[in-house]
Amino acid sequence: MADKENVKVSDYLQDELIFLRADFKTSEDLFKGIDAVAKAKGYVTGDFLPKIIKRESTFPTGLQLEKRGVAIPHTDADTIRKEFVSVIVNNSPICFKRMDDPNEEVNAKVVFVLGLNKPHAQLEMLQALMSIIQDDSLVCGIENAVNNSDVYKFLSN
Repeated sequence: MADKENVKVSDYLQDELIFLRADFKTSEDLFKGIDAVAKAKGYVTGDFLPKIIKRESTFPTGLQLEKRGVAIPHTDADTIRKEFVSVIVNNSPICFKRMDDPNEEVNAKVVFVLGLNKPHAQLEMLQALMSIIQDDSLVCGIENAVNNSDVYKFLSN
């Protein structure tokens, strides 16, 4: 979709996959919610849900930032029909295992679910997201977003 040097998270956002003030209780609950919408809209195959749950348990995606936690779950490219980045801002934090230490947990209110179907795309998107989430003011802005336009604005930097 975009050149390697110019991967923009905002180019992959889909309004129907942005969930503000969501009320998921667990990561699996969140995955089920994303799967239901993404499958109905043709973004993912029927294998998406079991594969993202399995991948998250094998390779956790929680990140503890300076002031807050986030998670960046993703799964195999073969489960993605149309590329997307889903942004979930949950009302209360959801527990994810930490990427850097699976024995530790992180509480994340902001979750980015990556749906990418090109082999190189995940690494490039992760790099683009990492540059965004290292700026706490951007993550705070996403966490306090009032509408989808706010999310686009903070992820366009």
